[in-house]
Amino acid sequence: MYRYFLKLAYNGADFHGWQVQDNAHSVQAEITDKLKLMLKEDLHIVGCGRTDTGVHASMFYAHFDINSEIRNVKDFIYKLNSFLSRSIVIYDLFKVDNEMHARFDAKSRTYKYYISPLKNPFKDEFSYQYFPKLDVDAMNQAAEKLFEYTDFTSFSKLHTQTNTNNCRIAHAKWEYENEMLVFTITADRFLRNMVRAIVGTLLEVGNLKMSTAEFQKVIELKDRSKAGFSVPAKGLFLHDIRY
Repeated sequence: MYRYFLKLAYNGADFHGWQVQDNAHSVQAEITDKLKLMLKEDLHIVGCGRTDTGVHASMFYAHFDINSEIRNVKDFIYKLNSFLSRSIVIYDLFKVDNEMHARFDAKSRTYKYYISPLKNPFKDEFSYQYFPKLDVDAMNQAAEKLFEYTDFTSFSKLHTQTNTNNCRIAHAKWEYENEMLVFTITADRFLRNMVRAIVGTLLEVGNLKMSTAEFQKVIELKDRSKAGFSVPAKGLFLHDIRY
């Protein structure tokens, strides 16, 4: 048995997230179908995470097991890309130890959320066009409070199947990048809808509708209804995964 890792990226606009779902088009399902067609083997792909509907990934890893070794990797990647839709690209394919796991061995994941403060039709597909003037310093002061907590129930989608809502956040900061306001956040794991809910709540801080102390209180209450709105999925990218 051989285990291979795929390094890929995808535009999430055309998919109902990464994970296979009944009666819905997912990234996992499309890649699985094309790999089965090429390898003529039944297989299962395991992703490094489960992005939600409409969320993008500029970096993503997945692994699969097969019975025969892939001899010409470069040619295999070229053929797989030709089978896949334009919304998915395979960057690399490499053999790993059979114990290496795309999801469980990931030490950290980094997401970026893009906000366009100016109307721009060429950025609308991959950013949230949000025009109110924001106090970015206040947003960063509040974001630093995330490091003091591990239970982020207030920013989690309700009724999920996770055993714990604990996460360790290592980085959270707002910065301007090429006229875009970008929120970058790194943690060992993320809850469903977590980044979008944090961003929406921090926007309330930036609008001076919520203080840093009130932001802390939202975390401590462990109640999703106390947090801000979830920003649109189109501005969110899984940006980096470290093993």
